[in-house]
Amino acid sequence: MLTASLVLYKTPRPQIEALLASVLPSCVEKLIVVDNSPDDRWRELESRSEKIRYIHNENLGYGGSHNLAMRLAIEMKADYHIVLNPDIRFEPGVLATLEKFMDENPDAAYVLPRVVYPNGNLQHLCKLLPAPSDLIFRRFVPSVGFLKKWKERKNARYCLVDSGYDRTMNPPCLSGCFMFMRISSLQEVGRDGEFFDGRFFMYFEDFDLIRRLHKVGRTVYFPDVKIVHDHAAESYKSRKMLLTHIKSAFRYFNKWGWIFDRERREWNEEILREILK
Repeated sequence: MLTASLVLYKTPRPQIEALLASVLPSCVEKLIVVDNSPDDRWRELESRSEKIRYIHNENLGYGGSHNLAMRLAIEMKADYHIVLNPDIRFEPGVLATLEKFMDENPDAAYVLPRVVYPNGNLQHLCKLLPAPSDLIFRRFVPSVGFLKKWKERKNARYCLVDSGYDRTMNPPCLSGCFMFMRISSLQEVGRDGEFFDGRFFMYFEDFDLIRRLHKVGRTVYFPDVKIVHDHAAESYKSRKMLLTHIKSAFRYFNKWGWIFDRERREWNEEILREILK
């Protein structure tokens, strides 16, 4: 059984419609829509399909709201669950292919397909486990003069660009825009129905959960199928979102380590060796 969840907060209708057009014809058996918006205008979605379960809820944040949906997925005895961003779309057959991959690879806890922008350009969403310097250089070092090439080289290493993104690999850190996860692995890393760490209201909750999943199974990049992600990069446009991003980064490094993080060093060395084979 495959379930999925979507969290809404003042989400534009075109995004919702595009995602529903992808999910409803697919092999997803239940789409749990958690609406954190001030009103419940999207309750109408339940009448669109028996696959949709709508929940209007207080704003628990991105991770907290998906935790609610994942607890329901476990009650439904789902085998796999997908955490979806609202700015995602894909062909219906994509999910069946990913489900087959997970069936055939029981050591995989998580799988991410190839992700492209609406114009077809590849998004480099496989990453090393971040060090503080990776995020500082990505966000705050200007792309001018000699700094531009230095920044590009550092970012290319961080995003595993040399892998070519044309083969299956096992990075320790991937994007959370589309999280296809094995329920048994989630139960292994969760505690009392908390899978995403509730301390992260928004940002870094995906890095934190995928890191914990990587401890119990492979977190796989699988390029044989693709999804489209209309990435908005809100923290680059909004001062409020940037501050939220920074606060979450502090929580992440306080949890896992700023300078001394042996696991980060070992896992990053392992994936760099893998892509150089």
